Amino acid sequence: MNEPPSLFGLDDASRPLADRLRPRSLAEVVGQSHVLAKDGPIGRMVAAQRLVSMVLWGPPGCGKTTIARLLAEQTDLAFEPLSATFSGVADLRKVFQTARQRREIGQGTLLFVDEIHRFNRAQQDSFLPYVEDGTVVLVGATTENPSFELNGALLSRCQVFVLKRLDDAALDTLIGRAENLLGGALPLDDDARHALIAMADGDGRYLLNMIEQVHALPRPVDPAGLAAAVQKRAPLYDKSQEGHYNLISALHKAMRGSDPDAALYWLARMLDGGEDPLFIARRITRFANEDIGLADPNAVQQALAAWDVYERLGSPEGELAIAQAVVYLATAPKSIAIYRGLSRAMREAKTTGSLVPPAHILNAPTKLMKQLGYGDGYQYDPDTADGFSGQNYFPDGVERTSFYEPTSNGYERAISERLRHWQQLRDRPTPNDRT
Repeated sequence: MNEPPSLFGLDDASRPLADRLRPRSLAEVVGQSHVLAKDGPIGRMVAAQRLVSMVLWGPPGCGKTTIARLLAEQTDLAFEPLSATFSGVADLRKVFQTARQRREIGQGTLLFVDEIHRFNRAQQDSFLPYVEDGTVVLVGATTENPSFELNGALLSRCQVFVLKRLDDAALDTLIGRAENLLGGALPLDDDARHALIAMADGDGRYLLNMIEQVHALPRPVDPAGLAAAVQKRAPLYDKSQEGHYNLISALHKAMRGSDPDAALYWLARMLDGGEDPLFIARRITRFANEDIGLADPNAVQQALAAWDVYERLGSPEGELAIAQAVVYLATAPKSIAIYRGLSRAMREAKTTGSLVPPAHILNAPTKLMKQLGYGDGYQYDPDTADGFSGQNYFPDGVERTSFYEPTSNGYERAISERLRHWQQLRDRPTPNDRT
């Protein structure tokens, strides 16, 4: 639904469309009502005319800069914008000095730092005294997880608000506003309009940039014509940042949850984003050991085979081998019994790490060792009647502990039965017990 032109005030057609359509109030910002509505945390601050320093964390094109500018306007604070990409400590000193001077005459300052995660730790520390004493209200914007990119001292003085990627309804609202400003409907059929929203991938700024290209088309187009006219937005994926770890985590959890379809989806997202397939191959090999183990002993072989095939074939052919392994692992029975067993054994080893093996299982290659009793009483299990002697292999003084507790999933069911049988043999009375 189109909105009245008065929302946007005077217009300068030479400016980019994204700037011409920049909201004039927080009520006009789309897609972020969870924090900006009157009952939202930022909405309540504005109503009380009392802002706290904050970090706006969200994807590109979700409105971080606009929100910061409007916060300054609606709370009567001077707006000081900086970009961490182009600014240093000298620029910060100038801002802090100016903010102090304003404060002396009763004027507050909102310092907006775009891409604040690009400041190093020392630069971030320079904010602390000025945020602490209220010289500035800091509003930082970042696309990266603040927990990883900002130091703890700064985070403790700021509230973090998570902004959402724009959903289809919010993007459709932006299209309506653009059509209202441009004076007519875009030359798109219904399918192409939906395709335009999908191509924006939640980025409002990118959507408006595409609209500027679409508006100039001489005649209405379908999705194929739209794809020929504008460039699809590259997937939001940074192989060295949080998106990288979020997607591999999603793939890992989908396989763990035995959902091959979701696992294939996240694999495709990573490959489409330019992830190194060998990184994926390494991670699924780890998954085979950690989350499947002996529930399916072939799982790790499938993962290693996919790794080997990819190294031999490369992309795109080798990616199919990784997909095959992902589906195999997702559909395999799961067990973390070995993972837990090793963790328990490691804890025990740390407390009993100086104890030697029992003498009867030590080799005796010298006469002295034989005299000391090395190897005395050792039974060679394959030569016993049951192929199992039941001897103790723990250090003397360490109580026998079941570190490995197999599940009833997959091949571990057979292992469980075998271990129970061996325990019964271990518990049976010896000839000395019967006398």
